[in-house]
Amino acid sequence: MENYTMEGRTYRYYGQEAPLYPFGYGLSYTTFRYRDLVLSPPVLPICANVSVSVVLENTGLWDSEEVVQLYLRWEQSSVPVPRWQLVAFRRVAVLAGRETKLSFQVLAEQRAVWVQDWHLEPGTFTLFAGGQQPGQKMQVPSEVLSAQFSVTGTARPLHGC
Repeated sequence: MENYTMEGRTYRYYGQEAPLYPFGYGLSYTTFRYRDLVLSPPVLPICANVSVSVVLENTGLWDSEEVVQLYLRWEQSSVPVPRWQLVAFRRVAVLAGRETKLSFQVLAEQRAVWVQDWHLEPGTFTLFAGGQQPGQKMQVPSEVLSAQFSVTGTARPLHGC
């Protein structure tokens, strides 16, 4: 085998074609609403982590669980990267008519790209939070919120942080 590229071989590198059954695909006995996606800080130095919070509300009639998923997209990169990458997920039980606020950390190493070694690059990133992948064709109503943050500084090896 001479071609080791992942292009067209895994769901992360399909380009514009979405997988038939992406991660998080399925049905629920209730409905959920996402709101108040907050990234802090919105501008961070190259080696810093970003804090994420989002509110999940069970708007249906039944107690249920939701798998909250966070995906990261590089808006520009010096090397090919996935269309988006799963960076966090959590199964959460929410009573009918109730809501919960969830907090996550997206680590600097989760933004690293491979350039003969793991490197961090400055730029703009989009973070998605919801019960499915961004752009996924839905079986039940679900929202995917998005927010952008910027990373400043000079590109450097991950081990230099």
